[in-house]
Amino acid sequence: MLLNDLRAYKPCADLVSKIRILLLGPVGSGKSSFFNSVKSVFQGHVTHQAIVGSDSASITEQYRIYSVKDGKDGKSLPFMLCDSMGLDEREGAGLCMCDIPHILKGCVPDRYQLSPQKPISPKHPTFITSPSLKDKIHCVAYVLDINSINNLSSKMVEKFKRIHKEVLNCGIAYVALLTKVNNYSEVLEEDFLNMNRSATSQSQVMNVNKMLGIPVTNILIVENYASEWELEPVKDVLILSALRQMLRAADDVLEDLPVEETDEIAAKIQLCM
Repeated sequence: MLLNDLRAYKPCADLVSKIRILLLGPVGSGKSSFFNSVKSVFQGHVTHQAIVGSDSASITEQYRIYSVKDGKDGKSLPFMLCDSMGLDEREGAGLCMCDIPHILKGCVPDRYQLSPQKPISPKHPTFITSPSLKDKIHCVAYVLDINSINNLSSKMVEKFKRIHKEVLNCGIAYVALLTKVNNYSEVLEEDFLNMNRSATSQSQVMNVNKMLGIPVTNILIVENYASEWELEPVKDVLILSALRQMLRAADDVLEDLPVEETDEIAAKIQLCM
């Protein structure tokens, strides 16, 4: 059912052909693993396209915009997952804070080589100077290891707050994605598809709610594929449910765009037909 719903999904009002979801989180939180997990479910077997690791430094050095196909030779689905360098509490390490507004606004191209010390500049030859709505980020997913939430440093929390303020200023949808939940099967038995309301995960969810001001309904929980060889139905349900909530959040924002902006987009679409 979930799989079929997502296969049939179309972005709100046909303003864009694909929803762009940006994954942001600390090094090792599971950003790249979430993309791999989403792709695995639609491919029907576990895949590892995006490189993942557990090093203290970010494995991801390029800004990547990943499409997902429905099956090996299937069509591209109407969403893309954007992966970036991990956030680091240290200054001059991890994703450069100055790059984030440019990423949100759609100015950073696929495969751009990120640098902690040198943010992208409008003078860069691949900088997208006039991004359209389709180039922009439509939903941000703050990815957090559920086991490390209580240990986030004040510097990391401050970075998240700064990013969240920018996301709100840009009018972008957002969710928090909590990964690496070890007892996902047990929790699903307690409260199917409402893990954020179960006693097991309630404290971590409330911590994220207080820390970033994200509504509890926008805090999602998954267990990514890491070392498994085969797909697990319970994991698939959580992964697809989280993805569906991200797309719904993006649709809500697209639906709320100013009338003059949507009319302008519609006019451009008509000219291209």
